[in-house]
Amino acid sequence: SMQCFPSLVLALSSLLGGLALLQLSLHLRVPSRYGKHEERLCRARGRLPARCAWFLQELPSFLVPALLLALRSPPRLEPLGSRLLCCLFCWHYFYRTFIYPFFTRGRPFPLQLLFFGMLFCIYNGFLQGYYLIYCAEYPNNWCTDIRFTSGLLLFLLGMGINIHSDLLLRQLRKPGEVTYKIPQGGLFTYVSGANYFGEIVEWFGFAIATWSLPAFAFAFFTLCCIGPRAYHHHRYYLKTFTDYPKSRKALVPFIF
Repeated sequence: SMQCFPSLVLALSSLLGGLALLQLSLHLRVPSRYGKHEERLCRARGRLPARCAWFLQELPSFLVPALLLALRSPPRLEPLGSRLLCCLFCWHYFYRTFIYPFFTRGRPFPLQLLFFGMLFCIYNGFLQGYYLIYCAEYPNNWCTDIRFTSGLLLFLLGMGINIHSDLLLRQLRKPGEVTYKIPQGGLFTYVSGANYFGEIVEWFGFAIATWSLPAFAFAFFTLCCIGPRAYHHHRYYLKTFTDYPKSRKALVPFIF
């Protein structure tokens, strides 16, 4: 049976924090080259259809913790403890793996970025699952703790914003279209990156609910990874559409 090694959790969490800072330094000025930011010269290289690429990339984040949970012997049955928190993580990635890809209408995805995305999902899926299933210990009354309740509400709010924003983006295109249009409705009324804002809120909620270093490291990574992308989306819209609402912010309403 697998055992908990706190030093491994600390090392993997610290590395994740370092990767977050690396992402921020690489893409603060230059966006990651896929979707609307993909250069024409790159489009001839190997790519997969968006639906297939998103499915393959997100699958490890669901599969790895699910397998760790299934292999845990004896099973952990604390009331609303580690198992429920792990299920929240798996719930997000069940949606991202088995539902979102089959409705997306994005452009074909570069194989190189897909490879690195899969590696990250294996890494982070193992870190979050390993900590929650083999290391974390929560008291029986954790479900009434302010950290759990407030974190869970933020997680659900963020996931709702993320899914609703994805739906609004999907409705912008008819089947077969690849042109970009101005997002309308929902939180897009206030920010260009409403879907990214929702995901950032979701993972910071998860971090508060779990109150763990791995989860906070992942939330920080999410912020450093998709925060700059929201900023570059905002600049793209302002540059491309002369009628783009000037009152919109990039990521956070009324601030950024």
